[in-house]
Amino acid sequence: MAANFKLNVLDQSPIRAGGTARQAVEETIALAKATEQLGYHRYWVAEHHNSNSFAGSVPEILITRLAHETSTMRIGSGGVMLPHYSPLKVAETFRMLETLNPGRIDLGIGRAPGTDGKTMAALQPGPQAYPITVFPQQLSLLREYLEQASGKDHFGADHPLHGIHAMPKGDGMPEMWLLGSSIETAAFAGAMGMAFCYAKFIVGVGEEAALSTYRDAFKPSATLKEPLSSVGISVLCAETEEEAERYAASRSLWLLRFLSGRFGPFPSDEEALAYPFTETDRAQIAGFQNRGVTGTPDQIRDNLIELADKSGADELTIVTITHDFAPRLKSYELLADLFL
Repeated sequence: MAANFKLNVLDQSPIRAGGTARQAVEETIALAKATEQLGYHRYWVAEHHNSNSFAGSVPEILITRLAHETSTMRIGSGGVMLPHYSPLKVAETFRMLETLNPGRIDLGIGRAPGTDGKTMAALQPGPQAYPITVFPQQLSLLREYLEQASGKDHFGADHPLHGIHAMPKGDGMPEMWLLGSSIETAAFAGAMGMAFCYAKFIVGVGEEAALSTYRDAFKPSATLKEPLSSVGISVLCAETEEEAERYAASRSLWLLRFLSGRFGPFPSDEEALAYPFTETDRAQIAGFQNRGVTGTPDQIRDNLIELADKSGADELTIVTITHDFAPRLKSYELLADLFL
């Protein structure tokens, strides 16, 4: 059945126990090629640093390879963590990606660190990090550089940045998205006239209020005339409930460990199923459930349709993590059979 929303992929290049970071990146490439053939609209790759769980640290480099390996699907970042970087450098990186792949590049921007405090300090661009309070100015400047390169002059003769352009110049520019998990970010995205993706897979709740706030705050911009929104959600779809629960056990155990400060690879299904969960653990796992949906195609269909209808999302961006690659790919295949 055709859905009234588009379906996207957010891939974090998960590293499995017994596997390697190289395998994780190879599986990201394989998944992009497969999901393009299945009809997915966008494929975004994430940014994490100093992690034994995720191999994707530089989305802009992965985007280059993924765009080369595909031909129709939009490829982008989910997202670039802007507080680590110079807006001019990000603008030039994505100007080059757009030049190489016209009309196919998305620039998803976030303000979370994507790592721990010590690593965040190591990533800072100079003796002093950008304070989080300047994120709006960074984002505005980034867009001005991108628009300047495509012919819209923001920097008049009296502007301190007059004469500076993001290269290479040319028509078109990456589609900009603001990523977030708060009402404040939703309102800011709307006021900026940018597309917005809400990270339900991180916080679990609040997507209806956030997207409503986004639409109410939306002001048309030079690059976006109407609101454009997505909800990022964790999904694990399998042919039976037993399979779905088996594959989901790995991510549940990983989350328990992550929240207690243990940042390792994703455990095997066997390890997760044999783990001696306490009642407290099981209660915490139950609390994870609103971050996504797990089940058979029939169960998933109703949940995702309800999510899109209630939130008003134009698109759903799907995060699927399993220990083995085969059930992860199968989950995306089953979703495609439902909606694409």
